[in-house]
Amino acid sequence: MSFTEPYMTEERRMIRASARAFTEREVTPIANRLDPIQGDIPLELIEKIAEAGYFGILIPEEYGGLGLGVFEYCLIAEELARGWMSVASLLARGNSMPGTHLMSEAQRQEILPQVASGRLLGALAMSEPDTGSDLSGIKCKAVLDGDEWVITGQKYWCTFADGADYLVVVARTEPDMALRHRGLSAFRVDKPRGELPNGVSGSPIPKIGYFGWKTWDLSFDGCRIPEDALIGKRGEGFYVISKWLESARAHTAARALGLASAALDEATAYAQTRVQFERPISEFQAIRFKIAQMATEIAAARHLTQHLCVTLDQGVRSDMEAGMAKLFATEMAERVTSEAMQILGGAGYTTLFAVSRHWRDARLTKIFEGTSEIQLRIISDNILGKEKGR
Repeated sequence: MSFTEPYMTEERRMIRASARAFTEREVTPIANRLDPIQGDIPLELIEKIAEAGYFGILIPEEYGGLGLGVFEYCLIAEELARGWMSVASLLARGNSMPGTHLMSEAQRQEILPQVASGRLLGALAMSEPDTGSDLSGIKCKAVLDGDEWVITGQKYWCTFADGADYLVVVARTEPDMALRHRGLSAFRVDKPRGELPNGVSGSPIPKIGYFGWKTWDLSFDGCRIPEDALIGKRGEGFYVISKWLESARAHTAARALGLASAALDEATAYAQTRVQFERPISEFQAIRFKIAQMATEIAAARHLTQHLCVTLDQGVRSDMEAGMAKLFATEMAERVTSEAMQILGGAGYTTLFAVSRHWRDARLTKIFEGTSEIQLRIISDNILGKEKGR
């Protein structure tokens, strides 16, 4: 399906074509083989992603990155998500290191080339068993003991905790819960790849999708880190994360687009070859209208997402636009992947077709990086102002 995309330059079309070819060659075959058995993304694929430069899309060229923008980051993520959303998500373990803007030049020279080459990948430990959308409820605490921080508490939904080289941990450094967001700080906890940090234990959370890597329930039991592991200033962890969230939500919208586009392609191909009542089901109006609706919703979500990427690359604060793009694209992805399964009928409910993978993963996009309900709250706050009492 071709559709006018006003923000697409020739360079961007080449980037998209290259990412699509990479996905078809390296990602989709592995996803088709490993997702049904819940296997992990192989190290060899991670190394190929690094060789392609995809961990350094947003990192300036002087530090070994590609020096591109959020637009290109999301363009590549969309293409990778067509193969396996987990691989598209892996990009963020390099590109979107929270707190980069707070680094000194010496730190950038030391750290960013390692990130761009895939030698330094991270994971975010923010949510807790009783804390998801409302970060002010974080109870995991960090106490300064001499020249070390001591972290104690629970973290939940930490994907890639074992495979990463460091964790970004958001913990409470002020015991007064009334301080809400102002009492939170962010820390970088270094660790060996393939292990959890010293003083941390955990177990993988059983999931219905998002396979390819493990998502962890972590217990910090006196985990000690250096005093300079603090990211930014004490008590400003919420703002470190907030700055990161706009591009993270654009990334989620892009991943949702990739899932929906792949599902539409699979449903279209299947409808043209599946024969019922002596003709392909693509000749039945009910199927044709489904495909037309799916394609229209994808095009609308892509325009909204690309507009968001342009504003972010211009340095414009875009919390409402990020909320809109994330909300619309992810809600769309669940509908489109579900309709694709309906077109495939019983075949769609098997792991023999990728559409079941896309459907399971699309459901998650409505939850992480802020639920659909949180996006509605952000949008309505921008239009109407915050509710009284908040």
